Amino acid sequence: MNLSWKAFALGSALFAALTALFGRIGVAEMSSDLATCVRTIVILLMSAVLITVRGEWVRPQSLSTAALSAILLSGAATGLSWLCYYRALQLAPASRVAPVDKLSVVLVVLFGALFLHEEITWKVGLGAALVSLGAAIMVMR
Repeated sequence: MNLSWKAFALGSALFAALTALFGRIGVAEMSSDLATCVRTIVILLMSAVLITVRGEWVRPQSLSTAALSAILLSGAATGLSWLCYYRALQLAPASRVAPVDKLSVVLVVLFGALFLHEEITWKVGLGAALVSLGAAIMVMR
């Protein structure tokens, strides 16, 4: 299957929306930390099955230290993000939490420019500004 990055990005958005909805329901009856742990186990199992089916397992020593370090840091950031996200869902409606969470788009643009030397075109800048404005409007009540 040769889908473009856009198809996977749309899939990510769809599943992120479902994550907020199901997460909000789940954290109503358990701690946000336990919910994050259960969610992580499910993700681990799904990833392991996919890697096995696709034959993508490799020896750890075949991975570069830089790549492995970056993925470990990404995993730590993901874990902290999920812990914060699920706690926020316990404290506020998903319709208020999700827009603030999507400010990550703006941060990615800024961090991409600062650390990865990615270009901020006028379209990217405008889009980031609109995401910020949209989040601000949706959070105000």
